[in-house]
Amino acid sequence: MGKTIAQKIIEAHLISGDMTPGSEIALKIDQTLTQDATGTMAYLEFETMGIPRVKTERSVAYVDHNTLQSGFENADDHRYLQTVAKKHGVWFSRPGNGICHQVHLERFGKPGKTLIGSDSHTPTGGGIGMLAFGAGGLDVAVAMGGGAYYINMPKMFKVNLTGTLRPFVTAKDISLELLRILSVKGGVGAIIEWGGEGILNLSVPERATITNMGTELGATTSIFPSDEVTRAFLAAEGRDEDFTPLSSDPDAVYDRVIDIDLSALRPMIACPHSPDNVVPVASLKGTKVDQVCIGSCTNSSLYDMLKVAALLKGRTISPSVSLSISPGSKQVLSMLADCGALSDILASGARVLECACGPCIGMGFSPNSAGVSLRTFNRNFEGRSGTRDAKVYLVSPETAVAAALTGEITDPMTLGEMPKVTMPERFKIDDSAVLAPAPEEEAASVEVLRGPNIKEFPKSKPFTDSLSAQLVLKVGDNITTDHIMPAGAKILPYRSNIPYLSKFCFEVCDPTFPSRAKEAGNGIVVGGSNYGQGSSREHAALVPMYLGIRCVLAKSFARIHVANLINAGILPLTFSNPEDYEKLNQGDALRLSGIESGMAAGVFTLVDKTNGAEIPVQCSLTERQKAILMAGGLLNYTKENGK
Repeated sequence: MGKTIAQKIIEAHLISGDMTPGSEIALKIDQTLTQDATGTMAYLEFETMGIPRVKTERSVAYVDHNTLQSGFENADDHRYLQTVAKKHGVWFSRPGNGICHQVHLERFGKPGKTLIGSDSHTPTGGGIGMLAFGAGGLDVAVAMGGGAYYINMPKMFKVNLTGTLRPFVTAKDISLELLRILSVKGGVGAIIEWGGEGILNLSVPERATITNMGTELGATTSIFPSDEVTRAFLAAEGRDEDFTPLSSDPDAVYDRVIDIDLSALRPMIACPHSPDNVVPVASLKGTKVDQVCIGSCTNSSLYDMLKVAALLKGRTISPSVSLSISPGSKQVLSMLADCGALSDILASGARVLECACGPCIGMGFSPNSAGVSLRTFNRNFEGRSGTRDAKVYLVSPETAVAAALTGEITDPMTLGEMPKVTMPERFKIDDSAVLAPAPEEEAASVEVLRGPNIKEFPKSKPFTDSLSAQLVLKVGDNITTDHIMPAGAKILPYRSNIPYLSKFCFEVCDPTFPSRAKEAGNGIVVGGSNYGQGSSREHAALVPMYLGIRCVLAKSFARIHVANLINAGILPLTFSNPEDYEKLNQGDALRLSGIESGMAAGVFTLVDKTNGAEIPVQCSLTERQKAILMAGGLLNYTKENGK
């Protein structure tokens, strides 16, 4: 039986385990990336392990989230990241050099290599044929130290693309169409491979848009073949030697195959407040728009920006709309300036922001009260924009421009003829903002600089054989990491200060949660389906752990978040009977007994001492995960076991 692309890469990197779907496997990791919102904690964790130098082929620390230096906190974190990277063998991408996924695609990504990053959209690397995973900072720290990355062997999905995209229909629309088909839970436990004749006309940046959006499906990762399109992209970046051809075998077997006819697609839009709430753009014609944001790791490539500039050229945006443009990298911005496209963008009335994540993570450019904002981003969760009552829609750059020009949601196919955009054969190469680490022989003399906002990694508690705890919070379905640990300009500067950050935990759901959790001592959170959807931020597990949360009981979990809970020493349980969710009430006194034997058997009985209910619950843990939980988390386990 033939193999898929992902199976071939997994087989080449397999350290332990077998490739039976659902069983635990350990993978050798070639590359890692971090960004500053999660990276500071990851490097604090790496330092705690006592390993002098990273053991990967390439590790890169990016600064792209907390670039708004409104106080000393972010600047101190950037200085810490630069010095700790220099000391331990990590390359450092300076603030302003660009968004981690865009820059990594341009300068470091290699077909056939494995990559994990402390950002959930690390699967962007699949656009160039990498097997790229989003992960928590602790998992990245372990990989930097030479440890394996553990996941459950995924199922294999295949999306076959046929036909050709019509003008004004884009890679973003392909992604939104798949979200419409599968939902935000439809990719859980699967790797999505893209193929078919339709991919031949998709450039690497377009493929990267699609693999980026695969995260919103809950997929483990997404991947494209490495073919002549990939070779041309690497050649344009001056990296011909990094090309490796990769394709699935003709007789590869997939657990599910989905066919999409590109010629039948129309511009699509995701409505508030979920990426899978997808309808045709034309169905919302006339909806007033207050703000438009173009950029993010999803749609900030040179190709995207050149199309935006061509559509804006000679036109002026509606007086009722505020338009921001965030190029994905210094390379993109400088090439826009050199060819004159930047002038066309500025002349339209757009505001050009720094080459960073910016509005996507609520770091500036928040909408007005109850405002309608069209964004080329990947997430439109409630409150993520920085304005709690804003209505955020996800669109392609072409649809975004149409709204900016008309002041309302407009099908871009009504704009007339799509201007022809020609990509250069060679990109402008300037890596001056990527700093090399110190040579190994000089590393000992490098001083790591820490500001007063950087606090110690919080200590977790090992489990005993029983747990009495209060149900301190009960929430519903699709609770995201933005609900648990919000982003935004007010909070992001404190990502290296867990005690201060804890004041904002679950702020969107219940502002009284932090004080009640601390008062309870030991706490349990109860959630619905797909608990922990969204980003890879381990703070959504570390902060609850700091506040005394010992267990989360949900109907189901998102992949990265459940791994982060285990790494933080929090026991993840699921209902044996989902209807038992209704039997539990916030404030109830709960008890779990026989924890070690329950982990071994995979089943527990949760006793509600308030109402007398006995609720069967379960967990599916590997032997390693059981040991991590009994040790009180991955950091304790790694110290004890050295792996």
